[in-house]
Amino acid sequence: KEHTFDSEVLAMQNDVIQKVKISEIDIDDPFFQSLKEDYDGFEGWFSRKSNEDAYIFRENANLAGFLYLKDEDEEDFSVSPIFEKQRRLKIGTFKIESHGTVLGQRFLSIILRKMFNEEHNFTYVTLFEKQQGLIRLFEKFGFRKWGTKGNGELVYYRDIEVFNDEYKDFPLINTRNNPRKFLLSIYPIFHTKLFPDSKLHTERNHIVEDLSFTNTVEKIYICAIPNVMEMKKGDLIVIYRTAEYGKPAEFSSVASSICTVIEVRNINSFSTLDDFLYYSGKGSIFSKDELISFWNTKKYPYIIKMLYNVPLTNRVIRKKLIDEVGLSRDQRWSCIELQDMQFNKLLEIGEVHEGFIID
Repeated sequence: KEHTFDSEVLAMQNDVIQKVKISEIDIDDPFFQSLKEDYDGFEGWFSRKSNEDAYIFRENANLAGFLYLKDEDEEDFSVSPIFEKQRRLKIGTFKIESHGTVLGQRFLSIILRKMFNEEHNFTYVTLFEKQQGLIRLFEKFGFRKWGTKGNGELVYYRDIEVFNDEYKDFPLINTRNNPRKFLLSIYPIFHTKLFPDSKLHTERNHIVEDLSFTNTVEKIYICAIPNVMEMKKGDLIVIYRTAEYGKPAEFSSVASSICTVIEVRNINSFSTLDDFLYYSGKGSIFSKDELISFWNTKKYPYIIKMLYNVPLTNRVIRKKLIDEVGLSRDQRWSCIELQDMQFNKLLEIGEVHEGFIID
């Protein structure tokens, strides 16, 4: 089978998911037509929620994604089996136009990070059976069927159960099975594209929402560092952005994010260019022409596929990594293994919410 390069990624490269008041959105936009057809009273609901927040995505100025989240704390008898009284994060209204998986994963990362940042133990979504693409996406990320609603919708939920599966546990950082931990250096020009600097700070302290294009769950990093091939599925990576041009490394080099390894591959493991492009298209910062160049020259033969778990709330500068975490100033930091004590200290200084850590 011949694969094509992922055009969805190229189409969305300059787009962001926006957090806006519902009153700023035009309900007469054709995007909402199917919601009006599926839900009686949708227009009244939309009007009542006018002062509340929603997440939207526009593609070429056209609305292509909408997400509304609600904090609940009551019984719900419209669901079978019923929901007992408990605090829940309700995925109230969620629709995306029929892209591939990238846009859906971007919205899902917002939902799940909000769930754990705000200490919800339970989140749920209602979906019609015809929405098979969304159902598969939610199931991949740990949602299970709870039951049904009276209108025939299916109810899918996720709680704090640990699956020991990188996707089903996302965005949690699983240290329970004693994975190896690595620090991986990335130049600023690549880091800015792969792990966005633009963040929206919400009203609560220590909550960072990352709504830019590069907030994709899956990341592909291609490099020429041989010892990345030592990484195994489930290992943890601290992303380290090297010094900005003209600035001292002690204060401009920072640990920024935590990722989980899905797999590492050598470029020679792909039998054809099409296979390589298909694999690297989603989550890669490189253009199709750049990837073709990598294939032809084999100059950057090592490929890491990883999940972007969380950004550090407090980025940790090189000076602190040396003075407080205990890394060696004399060691070359391209890709180094961290001791458990060093990794845990880095999480502490980086102010990663303890709810994100499985130990």
